[in-house]
Amino acid sequence: MSHLSRALNQFDEARASALRYVRACSHQGLYPYLQVLDEIFDESAAAGRQELGLIDIPMELIAGTKTSGRRSAFAGNYMPLLERHTEFGMKWIALCAAHLGDTGISDPIYCFEYMRRFYVQEGNKRVSVLKSYGSLAIPGTVTRIIPPYSSDREVMIYYEFMDFFKLNRMYQVYFSQLGGFARLQAALGMQPDQKWTQDERRNFLSDYHRFREAFEKQNREGLQVTPGDALLIWLAVYPFSSIAEKTNAELLSSLESIWPDVRLLAQGQPISMSTVTPKDKERSLLSGLFGGPRQIHAAFIYAHDLEESVWSRAHEQGRRYLDRKLSGQVTTAAYFCGEDADGAMEQAMRDGAQVLFVTSANMIPASRRFAAKNPNIKIFVCALSIPYAGIRSYYCRIYEAKYIAGAIAGAMARDPRIGYIADYPIMGVPAAINAFALGARMTNPAARVCLKWSCLPGSPTKAFEQEGIALLSGQDAAGNPGHEMPEFGIYRMDPDGRIITYASPRWDWGTFYYRIVSALLEDTLDRNRNAAVNYWWGIQSGVVSVDLTDDLPEGVRHLAEILRYGITTGQVDPFRCHFRDADGKLINDGTRSLSIQEISEMDYLVEGVRGEIPAFDQLRPISRELVRILGIYRDSIPPELEEKQL
Repeated sequence: MSHLSRALNQFDEARASALRYVRACSHQGLYPYLQVLDEIFDESAAAGRQELGLIDIPMELIAGTKTSGRRSAFAGNYMPLLERHTEFGMKWIALCAAHLGDTGISDPIYCFEYMRRFYVQEGNKRVSVLKSYGSLAIPGTVTRIIPPYSSDREVMIYYEFMDFFKLNRMYQVYFSQLGGFARLQAALGMQPDQKWTQDERRNFLSDYHRFREAFEKQNREGLQVTPGDALLIWLAVYPFSSIAEKTNAELLSSLESIWPDVRLLAQGQPISMSTVTPKDKERSLLSGLFGGPRQIHAAFIYAHDLEESVWSRAHEQGRRYLDRKLSGQVTTAAYFCGEDADGAMEQAMRDGAQVLFVTSANMIPASRRFAAKNPNIKIFVCALSIPYAGIRSYYCRIYEAKYIAGAIAGAMARDPRIGYIADYPIMGVPAAINAFALGARMTNPAARVCLKWSCLPGSPTKAFEQEGIALLSGQDAAGNPGHEMPEFGIYRMDPDGRIITYASPRWDWGTFYYRIVSALLEDTLDRNRNAAVNYWWGIQSGVVSVDLTDDLPEGVRHLAEILRYGITTGQVDPFRCHFRDADGKLINDGTRSLSIQEISEMDYLVEGVRGEIPAFDQLRPISRELVRILGIYRDSIPPELEEKQL
């Protein structure tokens, strides 16, 4: 068959496709023709033009024409609508024959790019012919029309893309969330401003094309996320270099393992916060047989040695309490992981663990990797506000105890200044500071909470001593009473060096673990693997308390007990009051309770707090890893550079 005959057949098939497309759009009430840039955007409002020169344009990103002149000639899929005998039809067929011949279609098209979509000025028929053959790209000379910058998320993402394009001149990968391009650059082991070589670009696109094909097969639900979005989630578990090593089946299986997090991103659901313990239920014979495991083996993973970490010792006390309370139903084991959290979790699994309690947030990346590969093992990570579906997180509403401690401090203050030592600017910490300040100003309207941070260089205690501030709120107690240093809770530093402690907020991890594991035994704990669930229990659940010492005056003790009872019964809400932030903005007029998200995600300080939340680059290096994972401004922290992947 001659090139002309084949071209005639190709035109007829392409035109039939165009007609089907128009009919389908008409039935669905959709616009059936090419988009026209001049009708979409008034170029006089543009922030400028940029000549990009000659690039390979992905066919899927060609959306239409620059002007309306060719609107009726093509359907929206770029297939021809006019008949064979028209001048248009004859030129299309001639181009098609040339494409089939020795010369091919070699002349680049000329088009405009706006918001990552291309609109053709010259070469519409070339695009149409090549699209009819399934070509993936076409060479073109491109002028970019830049939209004015705004707070619109799509525009902000596009501006991030323009910076990314300067490094690699690549259109194939895109994201629906801010920060995606910088995270990809870091995940591939490239500096933020590092330009890609041709080999790096070629290698990336080769593997990314395979990943994208697997993504499209896996995305049977039609989730509104980009392959780039899924890739970033996938890279938290697997290295990019492993794409080339995996078979198609293995790549698809790896995508399936992280799909709950992809689905969570697509749904845009907030983290589900569980604020009360599950209700107990009677265990019938059938529930014992079929309602969940009759015995649980739980592993506790510690990042730091018990001898050197108060935090690890507190969780170890909780583990031993769990052993005693549920003896015969529960067995436990402890693992100190050091730098090898992955290895500790794998060992725990080999030892028969069905549940992992990961006690430090810096093991979240390892927990995500483990959860993706072992979906049948329940993983709980001690942290607040983790937006991942494969793992659960748990923490205590310590701000409730801090409110009581603040009221005690306000009542005991001889000086309006009360020192407060905070640890890290992470989720939940501003809520604790603010609750303390509101409690202090309730009992002492003149109180000023002077804030310092242990994650910054220097000693907060010495600084307060030099400033003459004697009444301080120090580190919270954890575990059993009697194991703390003197500088815990609310204490006064006397001039003679004596330390008098009045009260101390306490994390009761034993009660927490007992309640969590009891709920697992009773099968009353949420089992939806497609949701991000954080267990954030407080005084009412018995996992937070306030220890009162004999040095506390009886009247103040009585006040503390009243507040504790009020929070337990729900009659007292620390944030249901009139208050403003440190800049004077009204946060609550006193007529409503803040939502649990508003409390957990607080990133401001209230009136009466003297100090500020430190920036990431102010922190001591040892403090940055935790803040990068859980920081209140974690989404704005530049991503951490990974090993080179290309």
